[in-house]
Amino acid sequence: MARGSMKRRWMIVGIGAVALALGVAFFTRGMGFTARATPWPLEERLALAARRWATPAAARGQANPVALSKESLASGMAHWADHCATCHANDGGGSALGRSFYPPAPDMRLPRTQALTDGELFYVIERGIPFTGMPAWGNGTAAGERDSWELVHFIRRLPGLTAGEIREMEKLNPKSAAELEQERHIQEFLKGGK
Repeated sequence: MARGSMKRRWMIVGIGAVALALGVAFFTRGMGFTARATPWPLEERLALAARRWATPAAARGQANPVALSKESLASGMAHWADHCATCHANDGGGSALGRSFYPPAPDMRLPRTQALTDGELFYVIERGIPFTGMPAWGNGTAAGERDSWELVHFIRRLPGLTAGEIREMEKLNPKSAAELEQERHIQEFLKGGK
């Protein structure tokens, strides 16, 4: 390719980038910032495409090495209730906190999440998603990876959770200091204390 032709292409790309930046600045000036807004459909599509594009093919194709069993599912459920339900809710539909993020925490029961491969779910759990509320839970240990794979099994279970399972999870949810103190008082009362 001729040197002049390459230079002209880069100049066109540069002018296009400047025009795009000016357009975004013009249309967003004075809008204010809020995490309560709903992402634009194009923004949502671009973010999902970027996440998929950035996820290594080897990670997408990774199979869950943890066998699905009552034990692994129970462990995944306990981990979900303790770590994930704060934002995603016990049923996976999203908590008030999760809905206040920009973008909101996704409904984990919906096809958009359920259609991800096991490897993609594992990758997101371990590495998080930048510019969202999703933290990276990976700690670089084999036990941590096992926890993440068990969570993948549990995420697959979310669309079919029963009311009994949700009640069981409520016992496993984190409690504030005030809630723990109230429970202590109730237990003391039930044991005949003051």
